[in-house]
Amino acid sequence: MIIRKLRLQRGWSQEQLSEMSGLSVRTIQRIERGDKPGLESLKSLAAVFDVQVSDLQKEPEPDMPADVKITEEETRVINQVREIKGFYSHLMTYALVIAGLFILNYMSSPEYIWAWWPAMGWGIGIISHGLSAFEVLNFFGADWERKQVEKRLGRKL
Repeated sequence: MIIRKLRLQRGWSQEQLSEMSGLSVRTIQRIERGDKPGLESLKSLAAVFDVQVSDLQKEPEPDMPADVKITEEETRVINQVREIKGFYSHLMTYALVIAGLFILNYMSSPEYIWAWWPAMGWGIGIISHGLSAFEVLNFFGADWERKQVEKRLGRKL
């Protein structure tokens, strides 16, 4: 999360950070997703962000610089934006594939339009994904998740 926050503060894409740090885009994605980076990766990222390696390794603490520390609200918003980005990616894939199916349908058997069936079926999934990403209907949101963790731990978090 710290690396994602620093990258977003500077307005860099993962590709730009990859070029500046000499790391692969895949490595940047893994680190931002929570995988533990190696020391050489941390050194490269620390040099690019002009921070100490130790600042990138720690969990946020009260004495950390403000640009490195991540609040709970920032974490929540970053995760929500990731969900919305995933929805838009899903929507674009849907539009392209369904358009292709309609073209294939028109070219192979224009007398019967069968492409409506996958469009409607997948469309239900798109609607569900959108409602969840934009938190319109959020049955399995943060509250539900916290309650489930507490239930399984047998105590409050």
